[in-house]
Amino acid sequence: MTLLEAIILTVITASTPLLIAALGELVVERAGVLNLGVEGMMIMGAAVGIAAAITTGSSAFGVVAAILAGMALAAVFAFLTLGLATNQVAAGLALAIFGLGLSGVVGAPFVGAQRTGIGKIEVPLLSDIPFLGPILFHQDPFVYASFALVAGVSWFLWRTKAGLVLRACGENHASAHALGYPVLRIRLYAVLFGGACAGLAGAYMSLVYTPFWTSGMTGGRGWIALAIVVFASWLPWRAAVGAYLFGGMTILQLHAQSAGVPVPSQLLAAMPYLITILVLVLIMRRRQGGVAGGAAGPASLGTAFVPDR
Repeated sequence: MTLLEAIILTVITASTPLLIAALGELVVERAGVLNLGVEGMMIMGAAVGIAAAITTGSSAFGVVAAILAGMALAAVFAFLTLGLATNQVAAGLALAIFGLGLSGVVGAPFVGAQRTGIGKIEVPLLSDIPFLGPILFHQDPFVYASFALVAGVSWFLWRTKAGLVLRACGENHASAHALGYPVLRIRLYAVLFGGACAGLAGAYMSLVYTPFWTSGMTGGRGWIALAIVVFASWLPWRAAVGAYLFGGMTILQLHAQSAGVPVPSQLLAAMPYLITILVLVLIMRRRQGGVAGGAAGPASLGTAFVPDR
């Protein structure tokens, strides 16, 4: 394996949880809901995933448990915002804080416990292709799932009637309700899907990326996933680009530190986050100037909708 292949593989590894979580939040925001609790759902997925995997001895059971944990927190968020019409920003922030605290309790008995990571799946023949084979066709199941999610979410949103209805609920929920579509139910399904993706991303962190548990191991990746959704203009393929750009910056700063670049290590570690903030500022300034391209965000994003009783 060449050095370039090794770097690309590590970039894919670092980007996969970001991409999975961002795609879930993208669907949520397309439905007109803003869930800022991605970090909390991710860290709960990581804690529950490693706990279930070590307890049962099955990584597959750990993945399922992580997905269910993410969906459970998402259901709490949906109950507060869709059922009780509370403020989505406040509920999302509370969910993030709650998830971080609860994950510490769940994962406390498993701190430092090692577990064999989930192995890679080699696609026959295709994995033998020079350069591209080891990169694209010799990966763990989560990477293949992230590729499938990009294609699946894109197809769902733009090629199906259900995707059109979901986007309509985000763009103009009153009109969608007037046409007879169950806006709250559609948003509930979207929120649960986002929770499942966040839980899956968390499972990747504790079962593949670093196959052990430590408190706060997501390291703010849930917040970066939220930023990627805005960076992507709510388009799945752009979310993939954003996730890999951030993953690439993370890996490059690690290589820069190991190469002895004469820059403080703290600044290098902060560079991916600083660049993310800079990109978001530039995007918002461009949109405010009226020259933004691509898809606009959902018109009713961040608002709660309560149909006529």
